[in-house]
Amino acid sequence: MKSREIADHFIVTPGKKVSLKKLRADWTAGVKKERAREHLAEGIQKLALRQDMLYAQDRYGVLVIFQAMDAAGKDGTIKHVMSGVNPQGCQVWSFKAPSGEERDHDYLWRSFKALPERGRIGIHNRSYYEEVLIARVHPEILEAQQLPEEHKTKKIWKERFRQINAFERYLVDNGIIPIKIYLNVSRAEQKRRFLERIDQPEKNWKFSLGDVKERGHWKDYMEAYEDVFSETSTDWAPWYIVPADNKWFMRAAVAEILNYRLKQLDLHYPKLHKSRLKELDEARAILLAEKD
Repeated sequence: MKSREIADHFIVTPGKKVSLKKLRADWTAGVKKERAREHLAEGIQKLALRQDMLYAQDRYGVLVIFQAMDAAGKDGTIKHVMSGVNPQGCQVWSFKAPSGEERDHDYLWRSFKALPERGRIGIHNRSYYEEVLIARVHPEILEAQQLPEEHKTKKIWKERFRQINAFERYLVDNGIIPIKIYLNVSRAEQKRRFLERIDQPEKNWKFSLGDVKERGHWKDYMEAYEDVFSETSTDWAPWYIVPADNKWFMRAAVAEILNYRLKQLDLHYPKLHKSRLKELDEARAILLAEKD
């Protein structure tokens, strides 16, 4: 598995119409499980080094967005792929239903507040994209939002796509790099994982009846996601659709994508000015002159 090949294979070409039906959620590129685990271990090491340089350079911030249907493996992917990263340089935000305060602001406000600082990787487990997904599948959510009525029209999704593209362009222009990943789990695999959560007591806490009810809207969600990918995969903030039926492959692929995108930033440790190097020489001389 090579980072560039993986990234190129899963990227959504800007302007291309996406059909999730045509994408195999169980695809593994012919890679065996043990080899994928080796790739993941190697990817974690590379990611740790690049994150360290990102933190030291303090020039870019990286925003990693994970979107997926329930039980696709977002939490586990974050846990495994980011396991080698220094916690000081990484922040994770898991977005739930908006609070009263958040509903009183525009839909990008809470994500804007959670943007990573320069030198850090910010991970958004779900994101502002929920406002063109769940709010579209469930019209009552949009109806309850404190928006002027003249904006609650069928044009709102196109308008929000335009706003999101402009927002992400703004981020890139200011050194905040969005990396958007969709974990593509099949309906059959989701069912298997739901049953596993019900049957295994230690996993009961992960399950809620609402998860099953949402399965009834699967077709609507797929259509909404396809529009999201077609409308918001851009040259500056492309989407990556990663097969998620096999977690071992999915995690390795995500690590490769992140490494590829970070490598593009030309990260390096800062080079000190001559005056600072002179200070280091003076400090070395003082330390060596100490009597133990």
